[in-house]
Amino acid sequence: MTASAPGRDQITGVILAGGRARRMGGIDKGLLPCAGRALIEWALAALVPQVGQILINANRNLAAYGAYGHPVVADPSADHPGPLAGIAAALATARTPWILVVPCDTPLLPPDLASRLGEALERDAGELALAHDGRRLQPLHALLPVALAPSLARFLAAGERQVAHWYANHRSAVADLRDQAEAFANINSPADAERLRAQLLGRTAHA
Repeated sequence: MTASAPGRDQITGVILAGGRARRMGGIDKGLLPCAGRALIEWALAALVPQVGQILINANRNLAAYGAYGHPVVADPSADHPGPLAGIAAALATARTPWILVVPCDTPLLPPDLASRLGEALERDAGELALAHDGRRLQPLHALLPVALAPSLARFLAAGERQVAHWYANHRSAVADLRDQAEAFANINSPADAERLRAQLLGRTAHA
């Protein structure tokens, strides 16, 4: 499998908005307002300049997500077995050789996430690339080849669900993004949304 960094047009950005958000009372996190925009809008603003196409993974409020003008794909399994299901749906749907996966609840996404992951992929001759914030891996900020779709389908069919366990089957490159560690702050409560509000408003002011 090639270890060359893919160009923008070779990548589909995938926003994972299909979770149940149990820690926030089951609300649809992607549509949660934060600093004047829904979380999905912050993700789109960050991803669109970095990729050739966009997919949104969602399992409810499909019309609301579809209104953003990008294809919406649901999990292939009705029991929604976690983020790998959304990734599997994207791998099966994307028309580019790579996907850039991000969750919907990290609105401060790095503007160079795709290029940094691509550089790591090439440097480490990886099959896939993952972000690291200086303290821990961020497994849902990943650059993945669609060629791994059969591998993930087999993994899920065997009843497996853990993201890290699937990655362990493949050669992973790691992009050091400790200089942008704040970009991986996620929103799991209204307090989190308020905490990030000032940073997001500042980003809008400088756009």
